[in-house]
Amino acid sequence: MRRTLIVAATALTLFTGIAQAQTLVATSNIVVRALGRSIDFTSDTTTSIRDMKVIREARDDAASFVASEGAIRGVQLEAAFDTLRTRLPEARDASDEALAQAILAL
Repeated sequence: MRRTLIVAATALTLFTGIAQAQTLVATSNIVVRALGRSIDFTSDTTTSIRDMKVIREARDDAASFVASEGAIRGVQLEAAFDTLRTRLPEARDASDEALAQAILAL
């Protein structure tokens, strides 16, 4: 009787360990895949923004805007602000200063 109990307890411990290991592997795979999708999305978004002609043409205006602390606002920069706020939801709440600096960083 005691031997059967020890065998059952050992088997249960082994199966529990295997189940936990499989759960850890599955969770790790989910996290890695989600991170990969996030990186791919960010990379694709950044590349598509960088390739927009309106954004590229606004770099000089963005530099003037930042250097003048917002006093100089060019037409191309205003068009870039509108484009960014239309296409990127996270840009809608960003300040003009933050968007101008982001344009310069691209």
